[in-house]
Amino acid sequence: MKTEAQDPRSAEYQRSAELQKKIDGLNVIGGVCRNQSYRVAIVVGRWHAFIADKLLEGALAAINESGIDDSQIDIVYVPGSYEVPLATKRVANLGQHKAIVTLGVIIKGDTPHFDFVAGECARGIADVSLEYDVPIGFGVLTVNNVDQALARAEEGEANKGREAALAAIEMADLLERLS
Repeated sequence: MKTEAQDPRSAEYQRSAELQKKIDGLNVIGGVCRNQSYRVAIVVGRWHAFIADKLLEGALAAINESGIDDSQIDIVYVPGSYEVPLATKRVANLGQHKAIVTLGVIIKGDTPHFDFVAGECARGIADVSLEYDVPIGFGVLTVNNVDQALARAEEGEANKGREAALAAIEMADLLERLS
Protein backbone atom coordinates (compact mmCIF):
# COMPACT_ATOMS: atom_id res chain seq x y z
CA MET A 1 0.00 0.00 0.00
CA LYS A 2 1.40 3.37 -1.01
CA THR A 3 1.25 6.33 1.33
CA GLU A 4 1.75 9.95 0.36
CA ALA A 5 5.47 9.91 1.14
CA GLN A 6 5.95 7.00 -1.26
CA ASP A 7 4.03 8.50 -4.18
CA PRO A 8 6.42 8.68 -7.15
CA ARG A 9 4.89 11.99 -8.24
CA SER A 10 6.21 13.51 -5.03
CA ALA A 11 9.67 11.94 -5.35
CA GLU A 12 10.05 13.05 -8.97
CA TYR A 13 8.60 16.55 -8.53
CA GLN A 14 10.73 19.44 -9.81
CA ARG A 15 9.71 23.03 -9.16
CA SER A 16 9.59 25.10 -12.32
CA ALA A 17 12.62 27.29 -13.01
CA GLU A 18 10.33 30.32 -13.20
CA LEU A 19 8.88 29.70 -9.74
CA GLN A 20 12.33 28.95 -8.28
CA LYS A 21 13.71 32.18 -9.68
CA LYS A 22 10.82 34.10 -8.13
CA ILE A 23 11.35 32.40 -4.75
CA ASP A 24 15.10 33.07 -4.87
CA GLY A 25 14.35 36.80 -5.05
CA LEU A 26 12.14 36.77 -1.93
CA ASN A 27 12.80 36.62 1.79
CA VAL A 28 12.05 32.98 2.59
CA ILE A 29 11.90 31.70 6.16
CA GLY A 30 11.79 28.02 7.01
CA GLY A 31 12.74 25.66 9.77
CA VAL A 32 15.35 22.91 9.75
CA CYS A 33 15.54 19.53 11.42
CA ARG A 34 19.24 19.31 12.19
CA ASN A 35 21.56 20.29 15.02
CA GLN A 36 18.70 20.85 17.44
CA SER A 37 19.20 20.71 21.20
CA TYR A 38 16.02 21.10 23.19
CA ARG A 39 13.45 18.96 25.00
CA VAL A 40 10.79 17.10 23.05
CA ALA A 41 7.81 15.26 24.51
CA ILE A 42 6.07 12.34 22.83
CA VAL A 43 2.52 11.56 23.94
CA VAL A 44 1.55 8.02 22.96
CA GLY A 45 -1.81 6.27 23.12
CA ARG A 46 -1.31 2.64 24.18
CA TRP A 47 -4.37 1.30 22.34
CA HIS A 48 -3.12 -0.88 19.45
CA ALA A 49 0.36 -0.86 21.02
CA PHE A 50 1.75 -3.22 18.38
CA ILE A 51 1.26 -0.40 15.87
CA ALA A 52 1.83 2.58 18.18
CA ASP A 53 5.26 1.21 19.11
CA LYS A 54 6.27 1.24 15.44
CA LEU A 55 5.21 4.89 15.23
CA LEU A 56 7.24 5.56 18.38
CA GLU A 57 10.31 3.91 16.86
CA GLY A 58 9.99 6.16 13.80
CA ALA A 59 9.55 9.28 15.93
CA LEU A 60 12.52 8.48 18.16
CA ALA A 61 14.77 7.82 15.17
CA ALA A 62 13.80 11.12 13.54
CA ILE A 63 14.31 13.06 16.77
CA ASN A 64 17.75 11.52 17.29
CA GLU A 65 18.70 12.19 13.66
CA SER A 66 17.81 15.84 14.29
CA GLY A 67 20.51 16.03 16.96
CA ILE A 68 18.28 15.65 19.99
CA ASP A 69 19.69 13.25 22.57
CA ASP A 70 17.62 10.61 24.36
CA SER A 71 18.11 12.51 27.62
CA GLN A 72 16.10 15.39 26.09
CA ILE A 73 13.09 13.20 25.23
CA ASP A 74 10.15 12.53 27.52
CA ILE A 75 7.57 9.88 26.64
CA VAL A 76 4.09 10.15 28.15
CA TYR A 77 1.77 7.15 27.81
CA VAL A 78 -2.01 7.46 27.88
CA PRO A 79 -4.66 4.73 27.51
CA GLY A 80 -5.77 5.67 23.98
CA SER A 81 -5.99 8.41 21.39
CA TYR A 82 -8.96 10.11 23.03
CA GLU A 83 -6.76 10.87 26.06
CA VAL A 84 -3.88 12.27 23.99
CA PRO A 85 -5.12 15.91 23.92
CA LEU A 86 -5.47 16.22 27.70
CA ALA A 87 -2.00 14.82 28.38
CA THR A 88 -0.61 17.01 25.58
CA LYS A 89 -2.21 20.06 27.20
CA ARG A 90 -0.61 19.22 30.56
CA VAL A 91 2.79 18.76 28.90
CA ALA A 92 2.43 22.06 27.04
CA ASN A 93 1.37 23.82 30.24
CA LEU A 94 4.62 22.74 31.92
CA GLY A 95 6.54 24.80 29.36
CA GLN A 96 9.55 22.44 29.39
CA HIS A 97 9.37 21.20 25.79
CA LYS A 98 9.95 23.11 22.58
CA ALA A 99 8.05 20.52 20.54
CA ILE A 100 5.52 17.77 21.20
CA VAL A 101 4.78 14.70 19.09
CA THR A 102 1.44 12.92 19.40
CA LEU A 103 1.08 9.28 18.41
CA GLY A 104 -1.88 6.95 18.41
CA VAL A 105 -3.96 4.56 16.36
CA ILE A 106 -7.70 4.86 15.68
CA ILE A 107 -9.16 2.10 13.49
CA LYS A 108 -12.65 2.47 12.04
CA GLY A 109 -15.18 -0.04 13.25
CA ASP A 110 -18.84 -0.65 12.57
CA THR A 111 -20.11 2.20 14.76
CA PRO A 112 -19.69 6.00 14.77
CA HIS A 113 -17.26 5.71 17.73
CA PHE A 114 -14.34 6.16 15.32
CA ASP A 115 -15.67 9.52 14.11
CA PHE A 116 -16.02 10.89 17.62
CA VAL A 117 -12.62 9.71 18.83
CA ALA A 118 -10.75 10.78 15.69
CA GLY A 119 -12.45 14.17 15.47
CA GLU A 120 -12.07 15.06 19.12
CA CYS A 121 -8.46 13.88 19.20
CA ALA A 122 -7.49 16.02 16.19
CA ARG A 123 -9.44 19.05 17.42
CA GLY A 124 -8.01 18.77 20.93
CA ILE A 125 -4.43 18.54 19.70
CA ALA A 126 -4.89 21.53 17.38
CA ASP A 127 -6.44 23.53 20.21
CA VAL A 128 -3.47 22.82 22.48
CA SER A 129 -0.99 23.84 19.80
CA LEU A 130 -2.71 27.17 19.26
CA GLU A 131 -3.40 27.87 22.94
CA TYR A 132 0.18 27.22 24.06
CA ASP A 133 1.98 28.32 20.89
CA VAL A 134 3.87 25.03 20.77
CA PRO A 135 4.36 22.92 17.65
CA ILE A 136 2.69 19.53 17.88
CA GLY A 137 3.37 16.83 15.32
CA PHE A 138 0.18 14.90 14.56
CA GLY A 139 1.05 11.21 14.31
CA VAL A 140 -2.32 9.79 15.25
CA LEU A 141 -3.38 7.34 12.57
CA THR A 142 -7.03 7.39 11.52
CA VAL A 143 -7.49 4.39 9.26
CA ASN A 144 -10.08 1.91 8.05
CA ASN A 145 -8.25 -1.27 9.02
CA VAL A 146 -5.15 -2.75 10.64
CA ASP A 147 -3.38 -3.24 7.29
CA GLN A 148 -3.61 0.50 6.55
CA ALA A 149 -2.26 1.28 10.01
CA LEU A 150 0.66 -1.12 9.61
CA ALA A 151 1.49 0.37 6.19
CA ARG A 152 1.73 3.82 7.78
CA ALA A 153 3.86 2.52 10.63
CA GLU A 154 6.44 0.65 8.54
CA GLU A 155 10.09 1.41 9.13
CA GLY A 156 11.46 4.14 6.89
CA GLU A 157 10.63 7.53 5.43
CA ALA A 158 6.86 6.96 5.24
CA ASN A 159 6.48 6.12 8.95
CA LYS A 160 3.89 8.60 10.23
CA GLY A 161 5.56 8.78 13.65
CA ARG A 162 8.73 9.87 11.89
CA GLU A 163 6.83 12.42 9.80
CA ALA A 164 5.09 13.84 12.89
CA ALA A 165 8.39 14.21 14.74
CA LEU A 166 10.07 15.93 11.81
CA ALA A 167 7.13 18.31 11.42
CA ALA A 168 7.22 19.26 15.11
CA ILE A 169 10.99 19.81 15.07
CA GLU A 170 10.90 21.86 11.87
CA MET A 171 8.09 23.99 13.26
CA ALA A 172 9.94 24.52 16.54
CA ASP A 173 12.90 25.83 14.58
CA LEU A 174 10.68 27.97 12.38
CA LEU A 175 8.89 29.52 15.36
CA GLU A 176 12.28 30.33 16.90
CA ARG A 177 13.32 32.08 13.69
CA LEU A 178 10.06 34.04 13.64
CA SER A 179 10.50 35.39 17.18
